[in-house]
Amino acid sequence: MRAKITYLVTAAVLVFYFALVGTRGIMLIEHGTLLTVTFGVAVLILPGIGIWFLWKNTQFVQRANRLAAELDAEGGLPADELARTPSGRIDRNSADAVFQRRKEETEDTPDDWRCWFRLAVAYQDARDTPRARKAMQRAIALHAGKPVIA
Repeated sequence: MRAKITYLVTAAVLVFYFALVGTRGIMLIEHGTLLTVTFGVAVLILPGIGIWFLWKNTQFVQRANRLAAELDAEGGLPADELARTPSGRIDRNSADAVFQRRKEETEDTPDDWRCWFRLAVAYQDARDTPRARKAMQRAIALHAGKPVIA
């Protein structure tokens, strides 16, 4: 729940920022000179990219959460079997061992979105966020029945 609140607050702050920057861009365009119109258009591009990025990330999170809920209903969510340090962080060796098992499971059944979901969780536990995201994107695509490019 804490992560959802943090995400919503961050998204709200970004939307406010995009609106603020967007109004400045419009003010520059309304000024009417070649230089201010050029800067105004350039300033409007940044909030456009930001809104697109925020939208794509929000879609990704919603789709991943739907997969997690479905996997939970099936009883297939990966159990937390990781050793932790006294401070509560995941032990790297433990995460690597679980990752290896998840990787082998995924290699055995590469068309199963459930395996890719569990692999994404293992990547995240091993602190490899870019690969975790790619594995989750693959799980989402497989679940949706979309073609997956290797």
